[in-house]
Amino acid sequence: MIDLHNHILPGLDDGSSSLAVSVEMARVAAADGITHIACTPHISPGVYNNDFAAIRDALQVLLKAVNTSQIEIGLSIGADIHVVPDLVECICSRKAPTLNNTRYFLLEPPHHVCPPGLSSLVENCLSRGYVPIITHPERLAWIDYHYDALCEMQNAGALLQVTAGSISGSFGRRARYWSERMLEEGRVDLIATDAHHFERRPPILSRARDIVSRRMGERMASRLTLENPGAILADKRVAANGVLADVPVP
Repeated sequence: MIDLHNHILPGLDDGSSSLAVSVEMARVAAADGITHIACTPHISPGVYNNDFAAIRDALQVLLKAVNTSQIEIGLSIGADIHVVPDLVECICSRKAPTLNNTRYFLLEPPHHVCPPGLSSLVENCLSRGYVPIITHPERLAWIDYHYDALCEMQNAGALLQVTAGSISGSFGRRARYWSERMLEEGRVDLIATDAHHFERRPPILSRARDIVSRRMGERMASRLTLENPGAILADKRVAANGVLADVPVP
């Protein structure tokens, strides 16, 4: 399995608080069957002022520690980027990293309010050759009233990432309902852990994967936890019916 949303880098946001915690998170992930993690700290101006250089440097430190601890897991750069007016410029100028330097990046909308310009922002990103992966839509407070807008953004080319814990029930009945509905409607493009600690919100994908496998089949479970995430890391196109042929990045 591949985890493309993980707050494993130490000291950069509300995720891992130390290198020791990060190494233990990597150990837990590897034991769960995760072979690769995208390290995606928050980028939120005024709250978490991370940028490409800071994330890259923290990743190098963690890579060394993981190798020293003989944990067999791959790590790639990324970020959980909050909605900001100059988001496209930040990505184009490499101030904010995409996932493994591909066309894909994690986009985190505000939790409580749907910003009026979100659809336009997504369209702008797509027109510039970058594909937003909207993170944990099933946990957004406004999904009850703006689900159609999320579907329209996906239809335009954005991807939707559901949290593993939502599927297994860790985030409550409401998040579970929306994750199940989105799975039934074929709206989930990938599942990720959104891990913040090795015990609290741990990097566990297997529980959600097994639930999807039982309900929707092994093929779908593999697509959402391995094939689609792997295609994203390799900068290939991802569609609802599977991985398509690669298209050069603009």
